[in-house]
Amino acid sequence: MDIIARAKAMLVAPTTEWPVIAKEPGDPVFLFGNYVAVLALIPAIAGFIGTSIVGVSTPGGAVRVPFPAGLFNAMFGYVLAFVMVYALALIIDALAPSFAGEKNFSNALRLSVYSCTPLWLAGIFMVVPGLRFLVVLGFYGFYILWSGLPSLMKSPPGRSLVYAASAVACALVLTVALGAIQAAILSIIRGAS
Repeated sequence: MDIIARAKAMLVAPTTEWPVIAKEPGDPVFLFGNYVAVLALIPAIAGFIGTSIVGVSTPGGAVRVPFPAGLFNAMFGYVLAFVMVYALALIIDALAPSFAGEKNFSNALRLSVYSCTPLWLAGIFMVVPGLRFLVVLGFYGFYILWSGLPSLMKSPPGRSLVYAASAVACALVLTVALGAIQAAILSIIRGAS
């Protein structure tokens, strides 16, 4: 698999790419090692550069996150990407029967991995303070997920929108909880130094 071609296809024509993906093996080691591991680096590195080197714009000037805290945030965010992809796949798979879909963890994992593509690519905007708001472009992943549910989870198209919204809502709750854990750990690190 060419990662650049796949990422481009997911952004430009997800509805035609999902049937291609459905025919591929859904090996978790391959997906995590060859797709998630590469693309999840983008927001981690960009976030580190943007907060610890470039700085965050405030009315008093640029404020930089201390190097150790910035490095911790980058590493934690990178690991969190793997956790969130796996958790989203579990959520998608668990919700399938509720929306007349078929349980299939391999397909749910592929949906989760490839639906995160715009979120990871939009992470590049975290480098530039004035462009950080553009990470909202990552929400295009919702459309990608929605468009893939009929192909991979066999969900009726009429139920796929609510299915996708339910999965994303569960993932957002989990993200907020994990973000709170990250903030608590970071405050402990800051207190220790």
